[in-house]
Amino acid sequence: MMNLPSLPCTAFAGPDRIAQGPLAEVALAVKAFEAANPGRPTLTFDDATGAVIDLDLRGTDEEVLGRLADRARQASPPEPQAGEGARGRGRPRLGVVAREVTLLPRHWDWLGSQPGGASATIRRLIDEARRADDGAGRARAAREAAYRFMSAMAGDLPHFEEASRALFAGDAGTFAARIVGWPADIRDHVVRLAFPDAASADPA
Repeated sequence: MMNLPSLPCTAFAGPDRIAQGPLAEVALAVKAFEAANPGRPTLTFDDATGAVIDLDLRGTDEEVLGRLADRARQASPPEPQAGEGARGRGRPRLGVVAREVTLLPRHWDWLGSQPGGASATIRRLIDEARRADDGAGRARAAREAAYRFMSAMAGDLPHFEEASRALFAGDAGTFAARIVGWPADIRDHVVRLAFPDAASADPA
C-alpha cells in the first residue's frame, strides 16, 4: 500500500502550479502558500488518480504531518495477530488475502479439476490476463486520471469537449492541439497525466 505522506501529488492555486512532489512536502508548501496568499484557494491532486486530496492544514507543520500519518495508519489493514490465518503446518503465508468469490457450479467444477486447485488456478488466470493487457489498463487509468483533473481545472476552458474526446481516443496529437490555449501549468500537467511519453513535448 502506498505510504500516504509519500503519495505523489500536485497542488494548484487557480491555473498556477504551486507545488509538486510527495504529499507531506506538498501539504506544507500549500499551507505556507495559503498563509502568504489569503483568499487564493488551492486544490491538491493525486497524480495517480487525478482526484482531489482533502488536506487539513490547521495548526503547526508537525500537526499537519501528524494527521497525514494518522490517515495512513487508519487506511492500512490491521496487522495479523499471532497465529491468525494459519494455513496448516509448514505452509507459508505468501501474503494471501481471503475474500469471497461467487461462481456458478460449473465454474467450481472446472476450477476443482485444475492442477493446484481453485485458488492457484484463479491466481494464474489473473496473472495471464494482466500480461495480456499489454499496458491497455494502465493507459486507461492514466486517461481517467487526466479527465478527473481536467474536469476540476479546465471544465470551462475552450475546446474542453473536443479535448476530452481526443483524450479517450488516445489521440495525443489532436489532444495537444485542442489544449494549446490553456494555461501552461494546467496544460503541461494534464499531458503528463494522460500521455507520459509526450509530457516533455510542447503542445504548441
